[in-house]
Amino acid sequence: MSFSVPHPRGTWCDPTTGQALDGRRLMEGLSRQQVVLLGETHDVAEIHRWQAHVVSVLHHLQPRLAVGLEMIPRRLQPALDDWIEGRLTTAAFLVAIDWERVWGFPAELYLPIFHLCRQNRIPLLALNCERPLVSRVGREGWDAIPEAERDGLTPAAPATAAYRRHLFDLTGGGAGGRAQGPDDPAFDRFVRAQQTWDRAFACNIARALEGGRADLVVGIIGRGHCDYFGGTPHQLADLGITAVSVLAPNQDETLRIEPDRKLADAVFRLDQPDPPLPRRMRARLVAG
Repeated sequence: MSFSVPHPRGTWCDPTTGQALDGRRLMEGLSRQQVVLLGETHDVAEIHRWQAHVVSVLHHLQPRLAVGLEMIPRRLQPALDDWIEGRLTTAAFLVAIDWERVWGFPAELYLPIFHLCRQNRIPLLALNCERPLVSRVGREGWDAIPEAERDGLTPAAPATAAYRRHLFDLTGGGAGGRAQGPDDPAFDRFVRAQQTWDRAFACNIARALEGGRADLVVGIIGRGHCDYFGGTPHQLADLGITAVSVLAPNQDETLRIEPDRKLADAVFRLDQPDPPLPRRMRARLVAG
């Protein structure tokens, strides 16, 4: 049975017990993992500030760290490398990674992370695949995709029943809400598409670890892909990568505790969200 506990600002909490966690001890343990996934809601600035803080702390503890980005497809990896090497201005970088087309959320939300990595020469990793592949797998199924058109991905491990339930509850039945339940075949298309993203992130993280580019990858990905460990963590385990932790943010004064259902390894209480920046100020931030 779930219950709620107070969650003070600036504190870490175990979402299965409600116990407060020591932040220093938590970070030291996370630095010894292979992967730490920082779940986000894409348009909340305070979450991205929290992500930047965690990246900074973990980088001090584990210098061989890289940051993986959900929003960037693998074909744009050279642009990320050019940014880290200081060969691009901010404006040129956003053009090079085709930001407005491949992602579209306000760039200033992510610029603190991008600049943190550039300043400290922390490698940035492109984790995504091409969107048409996701749509095609959802529509036709994985087996219908020729190997040469799979963007370097391997087949996703089957979705667990718990993951299907989580996705159904999260979306109300997938795109269009046509499915009547998590096991409804009408929900399969949505699950296949979601798992293509899950698998892409996992494959590209595994590629970086196996290639020796980093000993720890911090993944910046949407919460739907990592909450409750059924998305990208499940796919990483299928690839043999099990030293994986998930962190989640919370902006409420209380935290829902689920003893029998693990949301994440730890949850951090944030400030309340800021109002959007004025358009003129946003333009100044991006034009560096």
